[in-house]
Amino acid sequence: MSDKHTPNALLPDNIAALTAYSSAKSEKLTGTTWLNANESPYSRETSISLAALNRYPDPQPASVINRYARYANLEPEQVLMTRGADEGIELLVRTYCEPAKDSIALFLPTYGMYKVTADTHNVAVNGLTQELLLEGTVDDIVDAVGNAKLVFICNPNNPTGSLTSVEKISAIAKRLTDKALVIVDEAYIEFCPSHSATRLINEFANLVVLRTLSKAFALAGLRTGFTLASAAVLAPIRKVIAPYPVSTVVASIASEALSGDAITSMRRQVTILNALKEKLTQWLNASTSVLKVINGEGNFVTLKLADKSAFNRALEQGLVMRAFTLYGENDWLRISIGNEQELEQVKIWLDSLVPSNRSVKQDVL
Repeated sequence: MSDKHTPNALLPDNIAALTAYSSAKSEKLTGTTWLNANESPYSRETSISLAALNRYPDPQPASVINRYARYANLEPEQVLMTRGADEGIELLVRTYCEPAKDSIALFLPTYGMYKVTADTHNVAVNGLTQELLLEGTVDDIVDAVGNAKLVFICNPNNPTGSLTSVEKISAIAKRLTDKALVIVDEAYIEFCPSHSATRLINEFANLVVLRTLSKAFALAGLRTGFTLASAAVLAPIRKVIAPYPVSTVVASIASEALSGDAITSMRRQVTILNALKEKLTQWLNASTSVLKVINGEGNFVTLKLADKSAFNRALEQGLVMRAFTLYGENDWLRISIGNEQELEQVKIWLDSLVPSNRSVKQDVL
């Protein structure tokens, strides 16, 4: 049967050509130690009531909004709860960008969902570089952004862990006032909280911050995120968002996770994970099977292997990490920070690798 007689013939060209985001879980790998998705190794216990599931939920549950506003030092009207930060990205593109006319700017390599979301909505992508963001002047950056409606800055950046200073973000937002929204994706900010841009929200009406409970809060399976911005920026998004985006069960668990005691526990876990990350980084720097380790923030370490077949050796040992192509080379690996026992499996894997004499270890970025 020809394509013109199938449902695919009904697809818009941009969807037919779309390359979907490839998540860590979509790779369908098998193993016993999972360090591929930047998940927390800590599981949470929670108590929930199922008594009210016959009723529609509060679209923006007050208990969660109020607690997150207090946590982020913002007002409740500056907080929008979403289905993960990914929905926040989609809502911003759908609300503020006109298909086949507008564009977004991003700094590569970075989180893949910015591009996938723009492609889905037939919005052009202005792909700039992390080097420009980190080393270029504000004038250089603003000139390169051009007419982009949205400017995405992942901070800390995934997968490099690099940080853009709050001062630089502030300067970019100031220069782009009335021209573009500057969106700072802070999925990993709990691992370096002093670098948060949330304090700029009251200063710049065009500054948006994305947050999630998936990383440090150890609730990746809950799919809960927050879009933080001025009430004026959020108002049109509130018109676009689904009528009941947050289930009653999700709201209950999220509210519990944002209690004072739970936040204290989260911060204690972050301290432990940051210490384990330092230990892992030392092991990687000492290994002749690793050519380069990218120093950065977040609950992961990104490295370049001397021999990419080392990844298959890890899978044989039940150790699952994230292999990917970076800077045009397919021998890169990202390791999530697990607990002490999980990272010990990484050490066993490293020690099992045959030392490479093919390349000289490169300087750490």
